[in-house]
Amino acid sequence: MFKKSNNKNTTLNSTEKSIPKDSKPMEPPSNSVPSIISSDVVVKGNVSTSGEIQLDGTIEGDVKSKNLTMCENGTVKGKVTADDVIVKGSVNGSIVGRNVRLEKSAKLNGDICHQTLSIEAGAYIEGNLSHQSASTNPAPGNATKVMSANSDEKKEEKKDGKTKDLVDRL
Repeated sequence: MFKKSNNKNTTLNSTEKSIPKDSKPMEPPSNSVPSIISSDVVVKGNVSTSGEIQLDGTIEGDVKSKNLTMCENGTVKGKVTADDVIVKGSVNGSIVGRNVRLEKSAKLNGDICHQTLSIEAGAYIEGNLSHQSASTNPAPGNATKVMSANSDEKKEEKKDGKTKDLVDRL
C-alpha cells in the first residue's frame, strides 16, 4: 500500500499551495468561547481576532476584534476597534465601535466613534464623542467634547465675560 522512498532530497515545489484557492477568512462559530487575557498578562503589540476577547490584563497596542469586553483590571494603551465594546477598565486611546458601553468603573482618555453609546453614571471620559451612521464613516465635524463631571478638579469656563463653574451647570 505504501512504498518507502530512498530519495532523501524531497522538497515541496514553491508553486504548489497547500491552501485551497476557494478558502475564505475563518469566522468563529456562533458558539465559540472568547479569548481570555488574564490579569497577570501584558501584551506588547497589536491584537487582532475575528472573535471575542475578554480582557483582564494589559494590552500595549491596538486591539481589533468582533467583540471586546474589558473587565475592571483590563487596560488598553492604544486604539480599540470592535463591533461591540464593553469597558469596565481603562483605555488610553480611541474607541471605534458600533455599540459602545462604558460602565461606572470605566476610565477613557481618548475619542469615541460610535453608532450607539451607553455611559453609566461614574464613568470617566476625557475626549471627543462622534456619532457615525451605519452607512458612512465618522465625520470629524460631528464630534462633541466631553469632560467627566466626576473629576475632583473644578473646571471653569468663560462665556460672555463671566466665569461659571462647570459643576454648577450640571
